[in-house]
Amino acid sequence: MSVQSHVAELRRKHQNLSEEVERAQRAPGSDNLSIAAMKKEKLRLKEEIERLSN
Repeated sequence: MSVQSHVAELRRKHQNLSEEVERAQRAPGSDNLSIAAMKKEKLRLKEEIERLSN
């Protein structure tokens, strides 16, 4: 897998996770701990995308 295709896959995962976080935040009675875990994973993906893009 090339670096560019890997970065594209990471961006796709980041976008999907972003949408999932938004849905969870709008849902009544959502679990704040799981939302925090998703946000942490989202940040990890963003940092990896930035690292591979440079």
